[in-house]
Order: sequence, then structure tokens, then C-alpha cells
Amino acid sequence: MGSSYYQFCPVAKAMELLDERWTLLIVRELVTGTEHFNELRRGVPRMSPTLLSKRLQQLVRAGIAERRSEGHQVRYVLTPAGHELRPVVEALSVWGIRWIGELGDADLDPKLLMWDMHRRIDHDVVPAGRTVVRFVFSDVAANACHWWLVITAAEADVCDVDPGFDVTVTVSASLRHMVEIWRGDLEWTAALRSGAVAVQGPETLRRAVPDWFTLPPFASVPRPAYGLPQG
Repeated sequence: MGSSYYQFCPVAKAMELLDERWTLLIVRELVTGTEHFNELRRGVPRMSPTLLSKRLQQLVRAGIAERRSEGHQVRYVLTPAGHELRPVVEALSVWGIRWIGELGDADLDPKLLMWDMHRRIDHDVVPAGRTVVRFVFSDVAANACHWWLVITAAEADVCDVDPGFDVTVTVSASLRHMVEIWRGDLEWTAALRSGAVAVQGPETLRRAVPDWFTLPPFASVPRPAYGLPQG
């Protein structure tokens, strides 16, 4: 746990645990249902495995999460205290999308975008069988601009190398525009109409692509015409 604020205030005591770098983002991943170490790493792709392990141990010691071993599998699950952080994470998400609007180029991470999109697929409307959505990001380095979502009836996988399956549709866009769509800053229909996003494939599938993904809850949060001043 981090250094103490030496205040009896419950906000201070809570932040002694939660304001350490990455800690609340790990809680965010646990709140979404991610339980395994390697999957947690994909939700915080710029965090070192060593630091992730350390932060998880701190959350376990603090009674926020529980480490469960099942054979060779290890899971991290929220305790009742951890589950009570869900509205905190949700409130921060709403506040952040409403008031912190500016994104720097370094904030745009294709790994995180693809990981978040893969867990918000509406399997009920994706075509039966295997559906492969290829993403090509025009503003990302050549070694990281191609991504594939492989979707089946019950699950989806994210690939940063060609999985070797026939591609159903290809989505071409800048990473920034795709992030803006995912955050709710830009509507799919407007992006397609303007050419900011292009979808290649059979016409019926091209039209259906936006419906395959359920935007995060914060995407629908109303935004003011102004945000906090950026330093």
C-alpha cells in the first residue's frame, strides 16, 4: 500500500490504496469480469507483468480481491468490498468522458481498443459460424496497424497476426476515429458517411457491422460544449 496521508478522512484512507499508479485500472478490469493474469495484462497493456503482479498482491492483502487456485489455473475475483467499487469506477468513467475530452496521440492504444471491443460483441446479431473482422489503422506503425477479431457463437479472440481465416469484412480507419466512435464522440453512421471509416465486404455485412458491437455505457453520456481547461 502507498504512503499514508495521515488523515482519518475515509477518502484519504481509501486513496492510500487506490491512488497508486495502475491500481484503479486493475480494479476496472476486475469489475468487467476479467479474472486471469494474462487477460488482465491485455486490459492494461502498457503495465509490466511484475508491477501487475505486485498490485494484485496488494489488492488481495487489502481484501479487495481474492486469489483462487483451481488446478493449474489462477483466478482473481472481487470480494464484496471489491464489488462495492463498481459504482466508483462507473462514476469516474462518466465524469472522465464528460469533462476530460482531449486525447493525445499517446492515449490511442490499438491493443486496448481491440481488447475492449472484443468483450462487447453482440453475439446474437453476428452471423452464424465464424466471423472475422479485420481492422486496418492508417495512423499506426506498420507493425501494429493490422488486427483481427475472430468471432464465434460463444466467444471472440483478438489477434495481432493473421489467424489464417477468411476475412468477412475489413474496417479501415484511423485509430483516432475508431477510438472516437468507441467513446461515443463520433457516430458510426457519420463516420461511414464522411469516409472517416470504410468497410469492405458484402453489402449486407458492411451495413451490419456497427450493430455487432455494443458501445461502452459511458459512450452515451451527454457532453458539455466545454470541458476542463487542459494544462
